[in-house]
Amino acid sequence: MGEQKSNDEKNVHYGAIKIADEAVAMIASMAAAKVKGVAGMSGGVAAGITEKLGKKNLTKGVKVEVTGQSVALDLFVHADFGVKIPQLAHEIQNEVRTAVETMTGLQVKSVNVHIQGISFAINEQENQKETEE
Repeated sequence: MGEQKSNDEKNVHYGAIKIADEAVAMIASMAAAKVKGVAGMSGGVAAGITEKLGKKNLTKGVKVEVTGQSVALDLFVHADFGVKIPQLAHEIQNEVRTAVETMTGLQVKSVNVHIQGISFAINEQENQKETEE
């Protein structure tokens, strides 16, 4: 069939296929967002500001490192208050690994989940409702 090239580029009969790191990051971000208990993504230690998942910057909080036909991912996440963090991290790892491998064909070497903080947004909304009543 096709001959493999460096990074995430493959030679096929009709030409090369290149998957951008940003595309891989977007897939990982969307997969993490599906996990119940994820409040949002963080830009990591440098950015320090949590940004809710939205269309503006879906790759925020995801670091991608492609080597040959494999990829290592770091996700910087804020969790909802009350979730079991080890269980949440494990679910994120499974969702992200499955999505990236299925959609790109790349082998996922690692999915490192960094819990950057806890979101109290749900509790704050409930408190506002109670004070209004």
